[in-house]
Amino acid sequence: MAKGKSYLGHAVGRRKSSIARVYLADGSGKITVNKRPLDNYFPKATSRYVVEQAFNLLGVSDKYDVNINVKGGGTTGQAGAIRLGISRILASLNPTDRGTLKKAGFLTRDARKVERKKYGLRGARRSFQFSKR
Repeated sequence: MAKGKSYLGHAVGRRKSSIARVYLADGSGKITVNKRPLDNYFPKATSRYVVEQAFNLLGVSDKYDVNINVKGGGTTGQAGAIRLGISRILASLNPTDRGTLKKAGFLTRDARKVERKKYGLRGARRSFQFSKR
């Protein structure tokens, strides 16, 4: 917890192998990821867009400050995990927004993960090239 900040709530978001702990406080719309600004942590605009999607949908992007601790996975998985965490907090703060977030698909945990490689195959399902002769 930061000095002098009283958080409104916190939630956990997961995607692929990423785990994000999201803390929400009243503020001016500042988003901090692993003690770095959002623009610095996610250089790709698509990842920043995914993180801010829930705020933009509800129109509260300049109402809250967000502090995020995220680990594991790559940038896409981390952005998705953060979006789920933010959506969960916003739904718990204002239950009337839950329907809007649910309809947009932001409250659903994306269960897709990388399938493991099987023995005797080149990948998870891809086999080696078959030669008849």
